[in-house]
Amino acid sequence: MPSLLEVAQRSRESMLDDIIGLVETETYSADLAALELGLAQLRALVVGHLGEPEGEVTDDGGDFGSVLRMTYRGTGPGHVLIIGHYDTVWPTGTLAGWPVTRRTDAGGRETVSGPGIFDMKTGLVQGIWALKLLREQGLEHPTVTYLFNGDEEPGSRASRPFIEAAAAEADAVLVLEPTQDGAVKTGRKGIGIFTATVTGVEAHAGLNPTAGASAIHALAEFITAATRIQDLSRGTSINVGLVRGGSGTNVSAGLAVAEIDIRIESDEEMQRVDREFDAIRLSDPRVSVKIDHYWNRPPMTLTEASAGLLEVVRSAALEQGRQLETASVGGGSDANFVSALGVPVLCGLGAVGNGAHARNEYIYPDEIPAYTAITAGTLQRLAGGLSVAVQQASGTPSA
Repeated sequence: MPSLLEVAQRSRESMLDDIIGLVETETYSADLAALELGLAQLRALVVGHLGEPEGEVTDDGGDFGSVLRMTYRGTGPGHVLIIGHYDTVWPTGTLAGWPVTRRTDAGGRETVSGPGIFDMKTGLVQGIWALKLLREQGLEHPTVTYLFNGDEEPGSRASRPFIEAAAAEADAVLVLEPTQDGAVKTGRKGIGIFTATVTGVEAHAGLNPTAGASAIHALAEFITAATRIQDLSRGTSINVGLVRGGSGTNVSAGLAVAEIDIRIESDEEMQRVDREFDAIRLSDPRVSVKIDHYWNRPPMTLTEASAGLLEVVRSAALEQGRQLETASVGGGSDANFVSALGVPVLCGLGAVGNGAHARNEYIYPDEIPAYTAITAGTLQRLAGGLSVAVQQASGTPSA
């Protein structure tokens, strides 16, 4: 019988056709109509390769795309959740000026570029084909539930409860976001999005300069204090990305707002940042500041449970002679929510390429078969449940 990698290599162009088809259907996070069309196409792709699911639930995403769960019964007792987002950061119409392009880079390697191809439409297709390969080869596999959400890029606010509920029912979770130069992601920073609203006193800046209390001047003072909370030695970064305020150059500003991006590596840092932001005091007592703390994603760390899953994935990679590396990154994903629940999870088994959220995002199509086969091999090992798979991967006899 041919190996999973050999079978995947024979299907490379078919998988790439599926990927290009998804990319050529634009799915901007803020375009609900486009998201619904994209999800319908994605569902049709799953059914076309795997047939109708044994279980299917569609949850309303409100202003964002719906959350679709499709479950395929396995040959063994294991249950794996595969998560992928179908939304992209690219506004509808981007494709007109940036069509899917195949070219050869300076090193002689083929690349394929297009909006959303790296983050993360390649991962969506690889996850579907991983189960397809196992079923077509008559190999063991667990029950697999696919969860597709359309609001990951703006923070997964609508889909988070559905992700957490589905993860709680699974033995293990794979999030097929792009790799980090081929490495699987075992750590991701938590993300905070804080809003500081400063209220001052308006007055004519020329006629009565001392009567006013500028919210903008106070916000500048606040920003200086806030950025001092950053501590890169602890993995904490703070970026004031948006600032707005005032009504005219000749008016002491009555209102000013700053939106702040915060990245942290631990719950302890989350608590420290909260405390120190709340402790900031402004020098002018006439000015007030209100801070809205919003922690969009908790940090993802390599827990003991996830470390066991990592060994299973590495075992699948070794089968094709590949040493799978790991990476911790500053960006967040839906894996952060799963990690905080204590459920075994790994992220970043999707595309190999680069340029997430950049105009040159691209994939290396020659890597599609390898990572599809690794995912398929992982599923095959998880057919009997995670504990059995971990024992087999470590060489420990099962009880």
